[in-house]
Amino acid sequence: MSLLSLITYTGIFVFAGTGAFKARTYQMDIFGAAVLAFVTAYGGGTLRDLLIGVRPVNWVNDYLALGLVFSATLITFIFKLNYERFKRTIFITDAIGLGLFTAAGIEKSILLGINEMYAVVMGVITASFGGLLADVLCNAVPNLFKRGELYATACAIGGIVYVLLRKAGFEQNINLVLCVVIVVLTRVISKWKRVELPEI
Repeated sequence: MSLLSLITYTGIFVFAGTGAFKARTYQMDIFGAAVLAFVTAYGGGTLRDLLIGVRPVNWVNDYLALGLVFSATLITFIFKLNYERFKRTIFITDAIGLGLFTAAGIEKSILLGINEMYAVVMGVITASFGGLLADVLCNAVPNLFKRGELYATACAIGGIVYVLLRKAGFEQNINLVLCVVIVVLTRVISKWKRVELPEI
């Protein structure tokens, strides 16, 4: 399995777990949790594929990815983990998911012939729009739109660094790892230091 595939599947599992935890906060049943986990894990990648024109979209016929979504939902259901108790852990795993999906989204877009600037946009969409759709389904304000949340901005920063490293001739796996690390650190440090974008 390539590093890109490993990053993609890890991101799916992490975001599916985040979606399942979110379902618990809204007191959904296990079916609702599975739907929310699926949307969180696949929403951004599906939108990316539709915009690029990929047919079928990434999750069709991928039994491993579907198995990861259902496994994350089942683990959350079985262990009855309390959201408030693990709030910080969930934030960290969500940040890791953002990094993983940003890197995977950019690399997959480039492999499909998208230019580097729009590949960064596709990476941001891949990483952030699944959570946005899940929040909309929960009738909650998405993190993407909350003041003081460097959410998509963290993805964009990591994506730009990825492209610059690629142009500089760095090896693909190094670019992927550094992109993930930068997105995670930007997200975590901005939350810790309360860094936010200026109001319009």
